[in-house]
Amino acid sequence: MPASSPQLADARRDEIVDACAQLYQTLPFKKITLGVIGEKTSFSRTSIYNYFQTKEEIFLALLEREYAAWADDLAALAAAPVPAETFPAAFAALVGRRGCMLKLMSMNLYDLEANSRLENLAAFKREYAATLAALQHCLEVFFPAMTGEDRQAFLYAFFPFLFGVYPYT
Repeated sequence: MPASSPQLADARRDEIVDACAQLYQTLPFKKITLGVIGEKTSFSRTSIYNYFQTKEEIFLALLEREYAAWADDLAALAAAPVPAETFPAAFAALVGRRGCMLKLMSMNLYDLEANSRLENLAAFKREYAATLAALQHCLEVFFPAMTGEDRQAFLYAFFPFLFGVYPYT
């Protein structure tokens, strides 16, 4: 694979985000620096700048990845539906598997957004929108009697609730 191939670039981006995720399990955001992340990768810390300009961009990419995984889980749940009365438990289990996402959501996301390039922020927002759509689809599948307005009200109430779940658990 050539040194500048898109596959290598994607693999290195993934390695950086993986290192950040691993560190975030035991260290707070403020203690994680590009140098600390660089120590966990197979290439130099300065090479990180070829992929991310700030640590906030790395954390934003991690949050984007978490949302993508949750959207995939929601799509799988909608594709193989359980009875509506068991949906809350199945849904709660999916949320429970997203500990890293919940921890990231409890941070001041303004810092991540303010210190990220527009293209990275736009990619994150697209994934966030896809997750909203995946949850809306689950509601359509499991609760067909809900109106569009009811589903929208649920989303507007539920997503802000998620931002405060991690500190309480």
